[in-house]
Amino acid sequence: MSITKHESRFVSIILPAKNEEKGLDVLLPKLIQLYPDAEINVVNDGSTDATPEICRRHGVRLINHPCSMGNGASIKSGARAATGDILIFMDADGQHHVEDIPRLVSKLDENYDMVVGARHSSSQTSVGRSYANRIYNWLASWMVGTRIDDLTSGFRAVRADKFRKFLYLLPNGFSYPTTITMSFFRAGHSVAYVPIVAGRREGKSHIRVMHDGVRFLLIIFKIGTLYAPLKLFFPVSLGFFFTGLFYYLYTFFFFQRFTNMSALLFITSILVFLIGLVSEQITALNYKDSE
Repeated sequence: MSITKHESRFVSIILPAKNEEKGLDVLLPKLIQLYPDAEINVVNDGSTDATPEICRRHGVRLINHPCSMGNGASIKSGARAATGDILIFMDADGQHHVEDIPRLVSKLDENYDMVVGARHSSSQTSVGRSYANRIYNWLASWMVGTRIDDLTSGFRAVRADKFRKFLYLLPNGFSYPTTITMSFFRAGHSVAYVPIVAGRREGKSHIRVMHDGVRFLLIIFKIGTLYAPLKLFFPVSLGFFFTGLFYYLYTFFFFQRFTNMSALLFITSILVFLIGLVSEQITALNYKDSE
């Protein structure tokens, strides 16, 4: 199945890369062989290895960052420079199989705005990351009211005009897949999932356990604030309210008094609710120009 110049559209394949000489040396020949007419953009994020030389050797388009700016920054640079109507994002480390690209584009033809390669349970990933992804998928599915099979997958096909509308929202770090997915749902764009099996990466992972553990925790809160903040803040507000109510009933029946702790819990409940309400309005303003 070919993806190139499909129905007069042009496809751009974007590969963010930081010190990915091993992965690119294997991946680029496959891409060039299977999709010779596609535009292949490699965004070199301040690599210190032979990444630029390998790109030049294979004749693909090279976009250089003078220093490391992050995976999300590379995605944004690649999207700005791409000329295709359809953007294909995939990792340069060899985890994603080039043979899956036509399946994503074919699904895009079913009037979807973005198609994500959802990693199967047999994919070669760590146990901790697998459980974290399940939590993200469950929370995001609850927020948007529809099933999300893989919130953090970096392998996706998307319509370029719609993707670029949200560039200003994307972070420079690793959480761009979460941000763009929730942004598409919030704006009412259609998202589909195609099952894939991700392989083992070539080279060393850039994930740091402690640093990125905190980052992944923050993603949980980003999920809520990007889509429907009040849906996340309201249950927390209710939790404080009922805790304060039960504590007040306890102190009233046993000590016949209203304590400072009960007052603090009630006030916290009100403040959390108001923060959620304000966040809801701010979130709505972020999407006021997204058709």
